[in-house]
Parts: sequence; structure tokens; C-alpha cells
Amino acid sequence: MMMTLSAPILFFLVYLGMILGGLPFLQLDRTGIALLGAIALIASNSISVTAAVHAIDASTLILLFSFMVISAQMRLGGFYESLIQRLESLPLSAPGLLALLIALVALLAAIFSNDVVCLALTAPLIELCRRRQLPPLPFIWALACAANLGSAATLIGNPQNMLIGQTLHLSFAAYSAMALPSVLLSLVFLWFLLRSGCQPVAALPPAPNVAIPRLSWQSLKGLAVVGALMLCMLLGTGSRDRWALIGAGLLLTSRHLHSRRMLALVDWNLLVLFIGLFIVNRALQDSGLSDDLLEHLAHFGLNSHSLPGLTTLCVLLSSTFSNVPAVMLLLPHAGHAGAILALASTFSGNFLLMGSIANLIVAEAARAQGVTVSARAHARIGIPLSLFSLASMLLIAPIQGMHL
Repeated sequence: MMMTLSAPILFFLVYLGMILGGLPFLQLDRTGIALLGAIALIASNSISVTAAVHAIDASTLILLFSFMVISAQMRLGGFYESLIQRLESLPLSAPGLLALLIALVALLAAIFSNDVVCLALTAPLIELCRRRQLPPLPFIWALACAANLGSAATLIGNPQNMLIGQTLHLSFAAYSAMALPSVLLSLVFLWFLLRSGCQPVAALPPAPNVAIPRLSWQSLKGLAVVGALMLCMLLGTGSRDRWALIGAGLLLTSRHLHSRRMLALVDWNLLVLFIGLFIVNRALQDSGLSDDLLEHLAHFGLNSHSLPGLTTLCVLLSSTFSNVPAVMLLLPHAGHAGAILALASTFSGNFLLMGSIANLIVAEAARAQGVTVSARAHARIGIPLSLFSLASMLLIAPIQGMHL
């Protein structure tokens, strides 16, 4: 009886912590909660140690780790700071600068992942806005939302897409071809939402006439590895995790960048979060509680086997738990709808501030620079953007032959 009762209580506490971002009276964040929940489930014999080890998807963790190393190479090589300096030097109007920022962020997020791009660009972007007397919030929202949208375009753009792609063995090229129309339409809509608020209070100062630094050898080395990886993935040559790990190994073999500096930039917290959630969700699935939950939701029309139902579930769960835990909960029930799950969960990340880890990264980094990003203000942009993105996906998917 103790084991039977302990599992539902532990699941409730873990997902309550996911919603709140912590638990009362305890110094725990979402990573700590997921890890502690996994430990408690093993200790209570709700899942065996062997089953917990088998629940961890090593392929997804390898892919995540490898791209974190690649992103560390780009950050240490000064790639992102150089990009902002080049952007600032262009003689563009504020709406033109906003449009180019949205396009560049989306492209970078599709390759280097949304979390990394948001972490690297928030502080230099705010400094750019201050130097050119631009209101920072529209550009901050552009960074967060465009990073989420761009990341939806590939199976390496964000952690949940990596998980879905690796688990369901989706084709990299086929998925991107399916995702691009909705992503591009959403990026244009994002610019329309933000363009009127990006105008400077005073006259826009001229672009600074400064020498643009050349890309460092370390940045060029990272770009060369990424280009080779993208080619291999588009051609479907070999497994993505294997090629990514080889790329990370090549970058770690350096005469100038110490491996300690590169590994210090790896997001170990995110990797531990994934390990904890893998174990918690496997125990939840084995207990039958997730099946019962989805069966109850189906009585209210939220059926994971229909396109509108799966989309609505993604919005509700991503807005409640954030999109990574939501995908882990829905993935065993996704069947052949993995591409829809990847798109819908990522688009849902823009709905509310807590819907995506990338949003929270931008909000925290902006606060450190003296810029407050409120949940209510984000919702005024995020809700219409998410609704537009999801509507475009629902309209385009049947045309592309994506049925559930």
C-alpha cells in the first residue's frame, strides 16, 4: 500500500514543483525537484534502479551535450559579440534593425539551440539598445520569441525537439521542410506585432563608424564543424548523436581553448533535469497514471490522437509545466505525430513567459541588466503570436499530408 500511495504523491509534488518553479520552504529549482523526485521514486521502490537506468535516453543526452560544447566554442570565440557589433554598424531604421535581429536569431536558434542563443545575446543586445537609444523591451521580446520560433524549424533547435527526433527517429530534412512554412509566417507576424513599439524616443543616432572585428579562428572553426554536421544531418548520413559527438570531440581538441573553460559553459543543470524527468516520467508511465490522465482529458475533447486535441494539450501542458516536461509527458502517446508534437510544443512556449526555458533565460539576463520583463507584458505579445503560429500549423499541416 505504501508503494502504491507513494508514487501518485511523488508525481504530484514533482509536477507541482515544475509549475511553481520550486517548492515552499525548500531551496530547490526545477532541476533539483526532478532529481529529488527520481531519487524518491527509486528509494520508495516505485521504479527499480535497472528500470531507471534504462529510462534515460542516452542518445538525446549525447546530442544535447555535444551541441552545448559546440555552443561553448562559439561563445568563447566571441562569435555572438561580433555578430551584435556587425548588426549595430548597419545603417538601418529601428524596424529594419528589428527585422534583421528576428531573422538572425531564428537562424542561430535553429542551429545552436534557443537556450544558448538567448543566454549569449541578451546582455549585448540590451547594450546595443542603450547605445542607439532604442526601447529594449521590443528587442528583448523579439530575441526570446524568435529564438523559440527558429528552434522549431529543426530537430536540434531545442531540447524537446532533440528528444522527439531521437526517440521517434524522425527525418531531419523532412521535418524541417514541414516546419518551415509555419515558422516563416510566424516570424513575419512577430515583426508586425513589435514594429510599432520599437521606435526610439529621440532621433535614432547614426550607426557607429567603427572597425568591425574579423571572426576569430575559434569562431570559424566552430562554424566549420557546424556546417559539416548540418550537411550530414540533412543527408541523413549516420546517427545525429554520433556525428554531433565527433564534432564536439574535434572542438575539445584545441591548443588555445582549455577544455575546462568549454565544459564550464555546458548546461549541466539541463542535463540533470532531463535525467530526472526521464526517470519520473517512466515511473509515471509504468504506473498507468499518465494513461488515466489523458483518458480523462479525452472526455473533455482533449484527445491526443486528433490534431486539434494534441495541439490544445501542448498549449495547456507547456503553459503549465514548460514545454520540456510537457513533451516528456505526451511523447509516449504521440505515435506517428512526432512532428506535430515538436512544432506545437515549441510554438506553445511563446504563449506565457514560463512556457519555455529560453523565455526565463532572457527574463533573468535582462533583469541582471536592469530591464524588467513582466509575465503580463510578455503575454500581450506571446499569446497572439502562439495562437497565430498554432493556427498556421493547423491550416498547413493537412495540406502537407500531416494527419493524425
